[in-house]
Amino acid sequence: MLRTINAIVDEHGNIRLLETVSLPKGRRILVTILEDEPPFAVDDVTLLSEAALAEDWNRPEEDAAWSHLQSEP
Repeated sequence: MLRTINAIVDEHGNIRLLETVSLPKGRRILVTILEDEPPFAVDDVTLLSEAALAEDWNRPEEDAAWSHLQSEP
């Protein structure tokens, strides 16, 4: 099972997990280094793409294509 755990780098450059994790000895892990800040805030990206996505999503053809996933009342 894959899990993502938030962590920070402390003032000495050590990685500190932000939650307690118990792992067996020898378990492999991957560390992903994130940029300090994403190029756009998620809200900005959402707002910038909303009009373009709505134009495509808000069509009768889209409603028909996904209607089989709608639950019956």
